[in-house]
Amino acid sequence: MKFIYCLLTAGCLIAGRTFAQEKDMMTLQQHYDADKGSLLRFYRIAYSPERTERLKTFNTDYLLQLNGISFDKLTVGERVEYVLFKMKLQEELRLLEVEGSEYRQVADWFPLADKIYAAEKLRRRGTKQDAQALAGTLRDMSVALQAKAKQLGSAKGININLLRSGAAVTKGLQDAIHSIYNFYDDYDPMFTWWVPAPYKQLDSVLKAYGDSWQQQIKTLPGGKDDGSGIVGYPIGREELVRQLQNELIPYSPEELIDIANKEFAFCDAEMLKASQEMGFGKDWHKAMEKVKNTYVPAGEQPDAIMKIYDESMAFLKEKQLITIPPVAEETWRMIMMTPERQLVNPFFTGGEVLSISYPTNDMDEADKLMSMRGNNPHFSRATVHHELFAGHALEQFMNNRYKTYRNFETPFWVEGWSLYWEMLLWDLKFPRSPEDRIGMLFWRMHRCARILFSLNYHLGKWTPQQCIDFLVDRVGHERANAAGEVRRSFKGDYSPLYQVAYMIGGLQFMALKKELVDSGKMTYQQYHDAVMKENALPVEMLRAILTDQPIGKDFKTNWRFYKL
Repeated sequence: MKFIYCLLTAGCLIAGRTFAQEKDMMTLQQHYDADKGSLLRFYRIAYSPERTERLKTFNTDYLLQLNGISFDKLTVGERVEYVLFKMKLQEELRLLEVEGSEYRQVADWFPLADKIYAAEKLRRRGTKQDAQALAGTLRDMSVALQAKAKQLGSAKGININLLRSGAAVTKGLQDAIHSIYNFYDDYDPMFTWWVPAPYKQLDSVLKAYGDSWQQQIKTLPGGKDDGSGIVGYPIGREELVRQLQNELIPYSPEELIDIANKEFAFCDAEMLKASQEMGFGKDWHKAMEKVKNTYVPAGEQPDAIMKIYDESMAFLKEKQLITIPPVAEETWRMIMMTPERQLVNPFFTGGEVLSISYPTNDMDEADKLMSMRGNNPHFSRATVHHELFAGHALEQFMNNRYKTYRNFETPFWVEGWSLYWEMLLWDLKFPRSPEDRIGMLFWRMHRCARILFSLNYHLGKWTPQQCIDFLVDRVGHERANAAGEVRRSFKGDYSPLYQVAYMIGGLQFMALKKELVDSGKMTYQQYHDAVMKENALPVEMLRAILTDQPIGKDFKTNWRFYKL
């Protein structure tokens, strides 16, 4: 299919439909999400040139539609959506350009890939394949890839990004031949006669080839295990700055480190006060040891969590801090976290489903004890409201009901909002004892530490083992829990800024609270309810909406929400 381009802003035919200049911002975003879902379900093979080019056309189409909207006629909220949607589309196009460029650089490592992509394209509409020719292609590709695999180890100039792309292309080709085989085998007699044997051979070769690309990643400088068992790749200062600007955070990495150190100093002072109240003087490590040893026996953690939850909910309601819909309160539930997931999530996680991290009988004794100590009631007291109400559980509930067309989720909102509640409840005296305060301070120090270890790592200053040691020595983590935290941060599933987002996003919400609540313009309940009805946005844009600030079409981040 050919897609017709037009640079007009209205009345232009693209792929058989006309630009709808009369679309409002809500409709445009709704259609984008629906159209993108349809395309991703149809063009399923990752890194295939066909998929990359179609998504580039798609995002260009929507960028042109967005440009056809009269910005001056929009409300503040719609202007926010315009700016953010434009940024989103531009970032999608940038990433697709990178993907296409990387594919072209590794394409020679995948002979006959174009024929596999062409066969998969025919499969989508059930077109009869030339089974004998396809079998020949599969056999030839197996032989060619085995030869390529022998050359991969001595290849020059393949960096981490290209190695990851090569692994992704291999996985995409596997998905393609699986899709073809599962559709025709046993249904098409000629296919079943010719293809099964060469298919199984190529599937095996592709699996081994993918392993070869992954193995090459480990041989790169910086990709070797430093003794921690954790391998990652720092992204560097330039990329950190670019991503911070894209998240509307107008601070440099070095300034964020200064913020973390300043917040750490507050935690240190408060930790010493609590330690002295407990009779340990300035030796807060001993005070923390006592707190850790308040863990409940195996099998009793769910009851302990429920007790803290009930206290937290009673506090929110007594202080009239936020509206919690009855159905949200009714429908959250618990599950127990698997031992495998606890390797990267040593503490319980939340949302509509609260996943409890606590030992199972088949875990090592040392790991059992560290898990129990790290999830003691005083530590958990600090995070039940983070994971449930008014944190992640309420976020998810409200995001499913208010302005659902907004698609600007950012960890600075998602995690920042939940961390804000830890800060706010501290200020409102939710911790009742020095042990409670140490529990809350542990987590607050942990958020500071996340900024320090993740940025120093990506700036190339710290190794994973140094990050683990820092969490143990400076925050008081159990070593296994510290390793799990660092492993989760660097294994690639998270944005490099994700760990930064907790504290920095929380400080943004605190600054906005000071501007709106401390000034007397809103009550706590009015402020918190208003936030929950805007859906996920960068906090600076949320501020523009709640304070009715006019923003320009070419908006740039400028809100210095924290004074250094």
